[in-house]
Amino acid sequence: MGAPMSSTKPVANPADAFLQPDDGVAISFWIISIAMIAATAFFFAEAATVVAHWKTTLHVGALVTLVAGVHYMYMREYWVQVHKSPIVYRYVDWSITVPLQMIEFNLILKAAGKDVSSAMFWKLLLGTVVMLLCGYLGEIQVVPGMMGFVGGMCGWAFILFEIFAGEAGGAVTGCSAAVASSFNNMRMIVTVGWSIYPLGYFFGYLLGAVDDVYLNVVYNIADFFNKIAFVLACWSCAKEDSATKKAPLLG
Repeated sequence: MGAPMSSTKPVANPADAFLQPDDGVAISFWIISIAMIAATAFFFAEAATVVAHWKTTLHVGALVTLVAGVHYMYMREYWVQVHKSPIVYRYVDWSITVPLQMIEFNLILKAAGKDVSSAMFWKLLLGTVVMLLCGYLGEIQVVPGMMGFVGGMCGWAFILFEIFAGEAGGAVTGCSAAVASSFNNMRMIVTVGWSIYPLGYFFGYLLGAVDDVYLNVVYNIADFFNKIAFVLACWSCAKEDSATKKAPLLG
């Protein structure tokens, strides 16, 4: 298979425009891009097997992996051609997928019958905007790197507060075991899984202690789990809840 998004500018060695067996970073980009596309197909297909109020949850989850899959194909080509971190592509990806993931907290609670306000989503979106905007401005040196890091951490802390102690965290009380388990898994991903990114920013960008090769492989693996596993938590809940709703009908 060729490289459809590669530059048409001629290169000294045409093979250099394609995936090399010794380029572990490019291979990781390739694996993640295909995994995201496969996950998208799975979630869209599974949306047809759950009860109506869970379909939107899985559709939004499929959009998370679809957007990530498309961006990973471009990031893969950028690395193959330039061999530098695709910072802009990553932040464009995150600027779309992270708000979609925040919507999932709202959707899973509404599907469980909780009367949550729209303010919950807007607060999560605010934290997302602050987190990503500060990080991006710091990485492209529009603001001092440490200022961007601190601002990004504040945005992340605001999100964590909302999903643990705010309206979102309080709303999960009284939900079914399936909903509570999935919600807790989603919170753990946002807490533990997302910690990879500020650590990469601090040690890779601010301190320069981590090479771009290792940093991108770690980011790729983190995205694999933080996006696919996050939506899988929603899927698991939707399947279990749908099974209990359909069982009386089958009887």
